[in-house]
Amino acid sequence: MSKAQATKAHIIEQAATLFNQQGYAGSSISDLMRVTGLQKGGIYNHFRSKDELALEAFAFAVERIQQSFRGALRGKRHAVDRLVAILGVYENFLADPPVQGGCPILNTAVESDDAYPALRERAQLAMDGWRSLIERIVTKGIARGELQPTADGQTVATILIATIEGGIMLSKLYDDPSHLERALNHLSTYVQQQLVMPSYFFCSQKDRSVCFVPCQKYLPC
Repeated sequence: MSKAQATKAHIIEQAATLFNQQGYAGSSISDLMRVTGLQKGGIYNHFRSKDELALEAFAFAVERIQQSFRGALRGKRHAVDRLVAILGVYENFLADPPVQGGCPILNTAVESDDAYPALRERAQLAMDGWRSLIERIVTKGIARGELQPTADGQTVATILIATIEGGIMLSKLYDDPSHLERALNHLSTYVQQQLVMPSYFFCSQKDRSVCFVPCQKYLPC
């Protein structure tokens, strides 16, 4: 990586955190200069405008979350295992977030609304990717006989995402992680008890490891 590329990457990373914490509108060029350690000219030497920087910073933040998803899903095959793994990404989200300041998709969606259409479009695309991931897991899970045939991918995606984001919002608002913890515990029960096929016994340990044993009744492992 060249010096110019390294400088640009540094600006994007620092801007991603700044925008996620203070908002796009609430972050001035002086704030950008402070977090990057660069002068105005040094920043705009790599970006034509603050808008362009905001789009690249948002893309960086979303990629951080997607990396967490890819890591959590690696090696997981069963649909319930994969859904639980997605929930697991958010267990330490407040203490060790991919980007400081909460969920960048939620923050950007709330702030952009109609004021920043380009950012709003990017937030929609990011959310589409998250929804599609869950919907594909559910569709494949039904086809393989792992999930209830009555499960609906779009409904599951809405329930999981809305509950997770609501838990994050409440925990950030009250500076209390218990709200997100309750949301994740509820979703874990929902996935394990309402979505899984009865022909599978689901065993959840403290480390969220799972075992699936074909059986006719729920029996102890």
